[in-house]
Amino acid sequence: MGSVGTAIAYACLIRGSAGALALFDVNAAKVRAEVLDLNHGSQFVPHCRISGSDDIAVTAGSAVVIVTAGAKQKPGQSRLDLAAANVAMAQSLTPQLLEHSPDAVILFVTNPVDIVTFAATKAVDAAPGHVFGSGTVLDSSRFRYLIAEQADLAVGNVHGLIIGEHGDSEISLWSSVSIGGVPAEQFRRDGVAVFDEQTRGRISSEVINAAYEIIAGKGATNLAIGLSTARIVEAVLGDQHRVLPVSTVQRGAYGIEGVALSLPTVVSAHGAGQVLEVPLAVSELLGLQRSAATLRDVQAALGV
Repeated sequence: MGSVGTAIAYACLIRGSAGALALFDVNAAKVRAEVLDLNHGSQFVPHCRISGSDDIAVTAGSAVVIVTAGAKQKPGQSRLDLAAANVAMAQSLTPQLLEHSPDAVILFVTNPVDIVTFAATKAVDAAPGHVFGSGTVLDSSRFRYLIAEQADLAVGNVHGLIIGEHGDSEISLWSSVSIGGVPAEQFRRDGVAVFDEQTRGRISSEVINAAYEIIAGKGATNLAIGLSTARIVEAVLGDQHRVLPVSTVQRGAYGIEGVALSLPTVVSAHGAGQVLEVPLAVSELLGLQRSAATLRDVQAALGV
């Protein structure tokens, strides 16, 4: 129940994502305080039963378990720099969670989420798709927001994806961006192209650097990841078959195997399912393969 875990619980409570929330933290006083604080607002939100404990058994019987535990990213530190400590956490924690909730979908939000997801998946014998990461769902939301701002339209009119690593090697899929049904390269305002090469490059860079700017300013990213994680939870609990760019261990899409990264994936009650291979520009495909290689090198260095 650090800044991210608390934000996720708060987002789920406000959105009515679940009928019950169980909070776990090794700090008993902290988790009790968060349970009280959330329960005190119960009059103003959809009904939700909230409990919490420093005993991991509080998670027993969960449909979805969200893992945010781990070392926190510091200013100037990349997500991959966090890898060793958080991989060890995932390898030891995931079996315990599934022991208490054998049918649960386990969703990792801990960074570096792709490396942690890969390690957690390999540490257990879970059903296919039942262990996955939040991936680039938030990055894609940042991408859509910046495009909408540039187009001077509501973000709901924009469709676009970030794929690959949730980190510095991620890929902006400009070739498939749609703004009110208009491809980005054809979108004009007063006859002038809005998304020229320079603008596209700036927006892609801002997406990659967004977390660094927020961490430098307030110490952590938490509010938007809380909302985006709640959205993933709803796709699972509602069996929505929603296509989201979550991080899973790849098994052949675009010729990529043996590494966890984000691609458009059908999320349902069974967790992360079919990966959709959207058409990619040559530069995007090469970038995705470089992103996979970057992650694979880190896995090898950690012996995962």
